[in-house]
Amino acid sequence: MEAQNFSRVGIVILGAGEGKRMKCEGVPKVLVPLHEKPMISHILENLTSAPLHADPNPIIVVGFKAAVVKEALGDSYRYALQAEQLGTGHAVMQARDLAEGRYDHIVVLYGDQPYVTANVVNTLVDTHLAADATMSMMTIEVPNFEGWRAGFYNFSRVIRDEQGIIVRTVERKDATPEEMEIKELNPCIYCFRADWLWEQLPKLENQNAQKEFYLTDLLEVATKNGEPIASFVGDPIVALGANTRDELELLHAVKDEE
Repeated sequence: MEAQNFSRVGIVILGAGEGKRMKCEGVPKVLVPLHEKPMISHILENLTSAPLHADPNPIIVVGFKAAVVKEALGDSYRYALQAEQLGTGHAVMQARDLAEGRYDHIVVLYGDQPYVTANVVNTLVDTHLAADATMSMMTIEVPNFEGWRAGFYNFSRVIRDEQGIIVRTVERKDATPEEMEIKELNPCIYCFRADWLWEQLPKLENQNAQKEFYLTDLLEVATKNGEPIASFVGDPIVALGANTRDELELLHAVKDEE
């Protein structure tokens, strides 16, 4: 693995959501403040705090009050517009015009996971390239769902085969009692081979209750097609995000409870 490969790794950060459950009326979700700065600003600063195994200039997918987000973050970034919020798979697709042909691999991050660091991205990219994988992901393992880990209860469970290879993830609402006992979880931090990603995204279907195109469905696609999937287990704190006011409070408190 050579250093010049890293310039061919792009980062897409999803930040189009409104965040209605955050109870910050009219504020785009990624601009909800955490420790006196927008959640997404923590990620952006973290990515520049150390040498990065990717292009340090991410593509940010914006949607709800896109102009407000752009004004808050400035013109140092490239922006892709998701005019309708039709799911995470649809969101990544909006970055295609800015990324296709420029990158061989795409890292996807969520703008409401403020504790993602350069080291996390580096480990993900290194794992992905070393395995020559089509799709790679970070997972987390927790002993329980108490205290600051409470929000993880709603995360999808990671299902591995007898050889320890990830074959799928299962959403909480669809999991059996036995699957709910699994403590390895999917925080949706991914790296994809770019050509495969752009080929598969348009094929995603929205046959689900939300009528959305889910990025997570690509794991099942990769498994069915026999594509190599790589993974590593990361620090659970990195995976913390905020969809509700209670989860935001956990983000505020977590550093004191480690």
